[in-house]
Amino acid sequence: MNKGDRTASWAVRGFGCLTHPKISVASRAQREQSRRNQQYLGEEMPRFGEWDQARAREIIAAHGNLEGPVLPILHALVDEFGYIHEEAIGLVASALNLSRAEIHGTVSFYHDFRREPAGEHVLKLCRAEACQSMNGPQLAREFLNELGIEWGGTTHDGALTVEGAFCLGLCACAPSALYDGEPIGRIDRERLDSVVREARGT
Repeated sequence: MNKGDRTASWAVRGFGCLTHPKISVASRAQREQSRRNQQYLGEEMPRFGEWDQARAREIIAAHGNLEGPVLPILHALVDEFGYIHEEAIGLVASALNLSRAEIHGTVSFYHDFRREPAGEHVLKLCRAEACQSMNGPQLAREFLNELGIEWGGTTHDGALTVEGAFCLGLCACAPSALYDGEPIGRIDRERLDSVVREARGT
């Protein structure tokens, strides 16, 4: 593959920006097809499980022997439950022989570790410098006001949680966002409104 082909393969169609080929940008149609496939196979399930202390202990134990296990454990808990339950702070601290304050400090430092359950879908809007320079703050404020929520809040119907993120690594596509883990570049009100419609299934 020549240089031109490689560059073309990085172009995110419809976003007018470049991204690495390993970053998958699923279209709405692709996501809907995935959901239909899950329903057909009888696999339609909630994105996250209900808090379960026994399951949390299993997760902590499975990662406890890693070098620097705090972050892997917390990420695994979020992957399982969608947030860090208050009880998890003590469980992790006890298992690793650390103080609750140390675990709490780690949880509060990283924006990925939310303390309450998220909505059915999660939209992360970049708040870093590149996106600030491309009208990101005003776009985000107007969007949050329209939804009637603040940063980290969830819409009244539970469909969408909107969180801030400090650099998504998509600076060339500013302002940028992640919707359920999928990158979106060059966001504007039209694209944000489209995300809301998709989250609500309308």
